[in-house]
Amino acid sequence: MRRAELSILFLGKRGEPTCERAARYLSLHAPATQVHFGRRGDPFPPAEAVSRWDFIVSYLSPWIVPKGLLERAQQAAINFHTGPPEYPGIGCTNFALYEGATRYGVTCHRMEPAPDTGPIIRADYFPVHEQETVLSLTDRCYAHLARLFYEIADLLLTGEPLPVSDLKWARPPFRRAELEDLCRLRADMSPEEIQRRIRATTFPGYPSASFEPAEKEVAR
Repeated sequence: MRRAELSILFLGKRGEPTCERAARYLSLHAPATQVHFGRRGDPFPPAEAVSRWDFIVSYLSPWIVPKGLLERAQQAAINFHTGPPEYPGIGCTNFALYEGATRYGVTCHRMEPAPDTGPIIRADYFPVHEQETVLSLTDRCYAHLARLFYEIADLLLTGEPLPVSDLKWARPPFRRAELEDLCRLRADMSPEEIQRRIRATTFPGYPSASFEPAEKEVAR
């Protein structure tokens, strides 16, 4: 197959420049790429125009890809996750800071119906600095994720086989309920615990941990 004939379904985050650049890159070299952007809460985009794709690529996507759609990927369905294998699921940067992680990373993996459970293709690690914030860690995470994307995208476009990592997911994915609980402060908490939670949930434009139940989503 000529690479120009590749069919790719690309799912990304609306308004995120790194997503837009990634979609343009795939569309330039594989014109049959079908691109959908969305935000959390948006309905899953219609994908009936093509009966199958060579690849499905989820990059900062707000959607969980249904099993039936994953089965329509003839070669691979892959996801770019904003955390290392030690931090699957939602709120991975938040939990890394809360737990005092000294290194963090990003992961490319094959998708299974359950999020962040499929075989790992490659992970890229970097150190977490003492004064790291959710914003600084997120910025660095997005930069490393973009680099990992282009490395893997070039393999898709040149027909090279995807790597197989011996890394495994270290735990079940963090759930939204766990993230919401991290945002709750209680009177019986120590000052140290309160500060840990505030540091781990403070992000511009989002509420940090408070003594009131957090109803809004904190940054991933």
